[in-house]
Amino acid sequence: MKVLSLREPWASLITEGKKQIETRSWRTRYRGPLYLHASAAKINEKDPHIRELLALIPGAQMHYGHIVCRCMLTDCVPMDEAFLQKMERRPIERLCGEYAPGRFAWMLEGIEVLKCPVPAKGMLGLWEWEEDYDGNLFHPAL
Repeated sequence: MKVLSLREPWASLITEGKKQIETRSWRTRYRGPLYLHASAAKINEKDPHIRELLALIPGAQMHYGHIVCRCMLTDCVPMDEAFLQKMERRPIERLCGEYAPGRFAWMLEGIEVLKCPVPAKGMLGLWEWEEDYDGNLFHPAL
């Protein structure tokens, strides 16, 4: 199973239903099931932008170093002027990502929050995770 690591509070913004687009500087051709992992990097709660994001999800628990949800990656859209204009009508989504020409919008659908986040060491890029036959997650061999 493919996994993407992202920092908090962006992982929690997705699990709390505030964010459905992950913005990246790189494109992927992958489409399909995707797990999202909250990296172990701690947030700077003194940063004004981070404080603004945390205000969207008051009381949400940060799950540093855990796989937190699964979803479907349905598209990877290049950010051109037409796309960026369309995003002007979605101010919360814009606040939750980095929208600029030349970047990419990873479209996430069917977000399912895991009942029990699974500890995992993240990696850069898309990485592989193993799932057993019962649908229970277990640690990959690193």
